[in-house]
Amino acid sequence: MSTKHFIKSSLLVLLLIGLSAPTWSGDTLTTGDKVVFHLDDTANARWAMLLANGYLDDSPKAKVVIVAYGPGIDFLLHDAQDRRGQPYDPAVMNLVEKGVEFRVCSETLSARQIAKEDVLDAAVIVPSGITEIVRLQRQEGYAYLKP
Repeated sequence: MSTKHFIKSSLLVLLLIGLSAPTWSGDTLTTGDKVVFHLDDTANARWAMLLANGYLDDSPKAKVVIVAYGPGIDFLLHDAQDRRGQPYDPAVMNLVEKGVEFRVCSETLSARQIAKEDVLDAAVIVPSGITEIVRLQRQEGYAYLKP
């Protein structure tokens, strides 16, 4: 095989690979992605909210839902504070203003004997956190993230 023929063949292969490879553009993340964050430990709440905020900075049209169950619901209770004594509700409300939805597991509330009135008004109580995560993934096409 001649060098000229080899170069032409190589360029053709590279061209075909380039045409079939997925492309990245800034518009990829601005078309209304849907993401569900799974939160089962309030120790990760600040991190989850930081990630959700960053995701919305990159993809402002994204639909973001944070589903909490078990010990993950604690940051969505009235007067909840992190280990440094900082309240969670300003960060929650900031994300709500950006369109983020918070969902709390009713089964967790029952198991832990927490009244529904103790949950921030910004959060929606769903029958089951796990079922809600699966439903969002399977029925509504949400991508799954676990901070």
